[in-house]
Amino acid sequence: MSVEHHDLIHEFPELKTRIHELKVSDAHFRRLFDEYHELTREIEKMEDEVTPVSSRTEESAKVRRLHLKDELYRLLMAA
Repeated sequence: MSVEHHDLIHEFPELKTRIHELKVSDAHFRRLFDEYHELTREIEKMEDEVTPVSSRTEESAKVRRLHLKDELYRLLMAA
């Protein structure tokens, strides 16, 4: 099964420079960025069945990642 990549650069390639700027200058953005990418790694392991979990657990993680992505995008657009 092919796992789709969800890191922020793939999600928002047009914002690559802004992502870097905020990672360096904004501690809150950096914390959310790190949390988003750690959760993405966990979800990829779930999807690859490296870490077997229930469908409910996987979906819950994906919803959390979506909320983080929305917040990160809001911060990117506000800056």
